[in-house]
Amino acid sequence: MNRIKVENFGPIRDSGWVEVKKVTVFLGNQGSGKSTIAKLISTFSWMEKALFRGDVSAKWLQRKGRFRSSLLSYHRLENYFAKGGKAACLMAYEGEHCNICFDGQDLKVEENKRPGYVLPQITYIPAERNFISYVRTAKDLKQTSESFKTFAAEFDNAKRSIKENVRLPLSATLEYDRLNDVLHLKGSNYKIKLSEAASGFQSFAPLYMVMHHLSTTVSQTGRAEPDMTADERQRFHKNVAEIYANPDLTDEQRRIALSALSQQFKKEALISIIEEPEQNLFPSSQNKMLFSLLGFNNQRPANRLIVTTHSPYLVNSLTLAVQGAELKRKIIEQNRNDLLDRLDAIVPVNAVTPTSDVAVYQFDESEGTVTTLPMPNGIPSDANYLNESLGASNDAFDRLLDIEEELE
Repeated sequence: MNRIKVENFGPIRDSGWVEVKKVTVFLGNQGSGKSTIAKLISTFSWMEKALFRGDVSAKWLQRKGRFRSSLLSYHRLENYFAKGGKAACLMAYEGEHCNICFDGQDLKVEENKRPGYVLPQITYIPAERNFISYVRTAKDLKQTSESFKTFAAEFDNAKRSIKENVRLPLSATLEYDRLNDVLHLKGSNYKIKLSEAASGFQSFAPLYMVMHHLSTTVSQTGRAEPDMTADERQRFHKNVAEIYANPDLTDEQRRIALSALSQQFKKEALISIIEEPEQNLFPSSQNKMLFSLLGFNNQRPANRLIVTTHSPYLVNSLTLAVQGAELKRKIIEQNRNDLLDRLDAIVPVNAVTPTSDVAVYQFDESEGTVTTLPMPNGIPSDANYLNESLGASNDAFDRLLDIEEELE
């Protein structure tokens, strides 16, 4: 199992070890470090994949200044280091193929080459995704991060892969006008451009399209395509060497070229890292949204879903998926398949997730710490920061009533 530890980086003082399970949820206040950890997981996962595939060597990764100026800048994290002589930064990542450690100055990469590493497709879906429906040209992306540009390219690929209308789990359908490169949202009695739709659709549609496209692609290639032959792998490494030898390419251009070249490899897993999937969605829609993401995540055994959230409804929906997995186990054990349809009407059977596959972490912005949310009886605890915030609102209302009583 992969895990990460971060000290004195951005808002995080000491995260402790954070295990990345099949479903990992980060919850907490804005600015508490949820996205920081998520972006570091994305960065280290890409480094591990690139090292395994032969895109880069440990020596290349360890070159002085490269981690900070090139790799961290992909997610715009290069300025998250503490200034003014504060405690030294530490990042440690333990993966299935390699261990990586950064002490604030030097990066150390150690290949452990444990058996069972599965080559993943890694996607990072940012909170700014609702902007994507307005993007028409590369010029529109000039001021965005490199990670957002990658997401825009994935969204474009997802659009162009549409062969028939895409049904969203939110009672609407996406229709792609290939000639004019325009996405339309269709309901029972309307058809509008996605850029004209409600903000919830503008946020969810790109997320759903990319997840649908990548999970389908990974599922198909993971089953059907053979591994590279020895000759193909030799040609691949020759092409990689030529990319690195080209003095006219920047580090980011090399990364893009390597990414295009790497499409020759089959991917056997999808690592999906999503910021605030609940963005602009009503609670019942958040429920459907999460179940659709869990369904995609369950398509391959090695898939992983990492989510940052501010929503107590999302945690509650995850609780339903965990309880649904336990009920499914009992239904099958007792040969009561007649109950599966009733279960599916509450929690889609393809979305149920056993508690052993789930980890929920709480981020405390005042302390800069990360703690594991208790899972009594295998269920995410109600005693989490999000529900405590709801409780604080109820307490405030009670105090208002106290004042009102004194006025009567």
